[in-house]
Amino acid sequence: MDNKQREPEISAVAMAGELRLVLGNLSRRLREQAHPGDYTQSQKSVILRLEREGPATVTTLAKAEGVRPQSMGATVATLAAAGMISGTPDPTDGRQTLLSLTERCRELIKAGRAAREDWLFHAISHHFAPHELEQLAEAIQLLKRLAEA
Repeated sequence: MDNKQREPEISAVAMAGELRLVLGNLSRRLREQAHPGDYTQSQKSVILRLEREGPATVTTLAKAEGVRPQSMGATVATLAAAGMISGTPDPTDGRQTLLSLTERCRELIKAGRAAREDWLFHAISHHFAPHELEQLAEAIQLLKRLAEA
């Protein structure tokens, strides 16, 4: 393989590394805006899963998150004590409890997303020239394609 054939490959490798770093930095900046509290990654994951997929049992959550039901039970207990989730009897199996997000939790999620979006809006509108906004819009489309690849 000659140098001309290797250039796109080298460029793609360099871009992959740079993109990972940039997206990591952007992700950190966005997390800083949300004031997520003192929740662990596994607690946040459960909250987002319940938001995305709706009510679930401890067993269902444990399988989805790849942990033992006992470990999920501890995560769920902490979230319930914090007022983030609540349980109701499963209408199809009264022995089970369906867990769902509380209204307080939904409002915190909404507020966090609004804070991140507000930060992005101000950063975009104050730090980019009009021609750069066009480039950013094109880059967003490319990133969408990348995310779907």
